[in-house]
Amino acid sequence: MQISVTEAKGQLTELMRRAERGDEIILTRHGHAAVRLVPVKPVADAKSRKLLLDAVRASAAEKVAGGPSAARSQDFLYDENGLPDDRR
Repeated sequence: MQISVTEAKGQLTELMRRAERGDEIILTRHGHAAVRLVPVKPVADAKSRKLLLDAVRASAAEKVAGGPSAARSQDFLYDENGLPDDRR
């Protein structure tokens, strides 16, 4: 269903109910589609959130790769006195 923003102002509660039931509600401005009303997805319960976080943490732990330390990775930019090396 498409409805102008001006018309929707007086019917917002009903439009929200229809969107929550799954109807597609498009608000138009000057005859052009501007906004779609969609229901908010329910937030996951605590158990689902914990499972998701555990999966993310496990995935991240698998991707950790050792490598050189970044602490001295840009030493080549400086001379033996710690000043910028002009030769590069």
